[in-house]
Amino acid sequence: MSLTEFAIVETTLREGEQFFSANFSGKDKIEIARVLDDFGVEYIEVTSPSASPQSRLDCQGLAQLGLQAKVLTHIRCHLEDAKVALDTGVDGINMVIGTSRLLRQYSHGKSIEKIIDLATEVITFIHEQSPQTELRFSTEDSFRSGLSDLLRVYQAIEQLGMVHRFGLADTVGVATPNQVFNLVQALRQCSSIDIEFHGHNDTGCAIANSYAALEAGATHINTTVLGIGERNGITPLAGLIARLYTVDSQILHRKYRLKKLSAVHRLVAEKVGITIPYNHYIVGEAAFNHKAGIHTKAMLNHSKTYEIIDPQDFDLTRTLSINHKLTGKHAIAARARQLGLDLDNSQIQTIAKHIKALADRQYLSLDKVDELLYCCAAYSVR
Repeated sequence: MSLTEFAIVETTLREGEQFFSANFSGKDKIEIARVLDDFGVEYIEVTSPSASPQSRLDCQGLAQLGLQAKVLTHIRCHLEDAKVALDTGVDGINMVIGTSRLLRQYSHGKSIEKIIDLATEVITFIHEQSPQTELRFSTEDSFRSGLSDLLRVYQAIEQLGMVHRFGLADTVGVATPNQVFNLVQALRQCSSIDIEFHGHNDTGCAIANSYAALEAGATHINTTVLGIGERNGITPLAGLIARLYTVDSQILHRKYRLKKLSAVHRLVAEKVGITIPYNHYIVGEAAFNHKAGIHTKAMLNHSKTYEIIDPQDFDLTRTLSINHKLTGKHAIAARARQLGLDLDNSQIQTIAKHIKALADRQYLSLDKVDELLYCCAAYSVR
């Protein structure tokens, strides 16, 4: 996998709009698009302009913002959808059609032959009307589709010479990382064009699956802020960043403005009316909070002992918690130094035992711990 060749297709304004509490206004979409662009994502995908009259206006407005990111819209493999999408002036069109037996039988009712014929018609029309439009063709429910069916479709489409990349969609989150790796690798071995992966999180594998896709040769990954989307959503933006940070943080620094990540999440959380989960990747309240005595002791000596991600790279800070029964003398001593108190080792051990005993019986605030430290220091002066 080469991080220099990978790009984020950020789809909070398309997939994320399918989140149960999302109802973005046109103004909301502009705000979100601007902060995503400021962060540095390469693509911003928006809802099909055929979805509603307002969706069409929003799509046109976003396409005219002059963002650094390319604005894409997501459409069905349908000629009328393509005509409307082209009229909006977007940079690219992401086309999708289901290939699993379930979707072929209960959704659009088309055979593999009909899918190839329809896709050929729509792709050819788009290319003839606007050769510069970036075009992705994706199968929906790829991981419940037969491999021979998938490859047959992709090979037929590639022969047209009009598509910039293929998409693989784990539409119901059924795939495992091994399955994703194997399918991406199989497609990579018979195709030279870019590969985009869209992974749902119904079984908690979205981040691992996206990483496996990159390892196998994928070049584009779909994300949403906070992982919002249909049902349990898809690969969360911060989760993908966290995973890739451990591979090569310097490349991420060059590609994205990491310090802007928190602002993106605060804005989207506000717009959909939820709080950022305490354990969310990087931006959650607990992400850099250390509590156990053995952890805080090591962290005071070297931050990398219990942190694989440096919070300063994201303009965040770590917390060494001391107001609890798991606290240790090293954390207490560090807090005393922060307060400018000169306490010897014996005093620190005594106060640590006292804090543990109190915390066994009641909740202790940090102010209460500080009060105890000040009292200990005042007593020693006497």
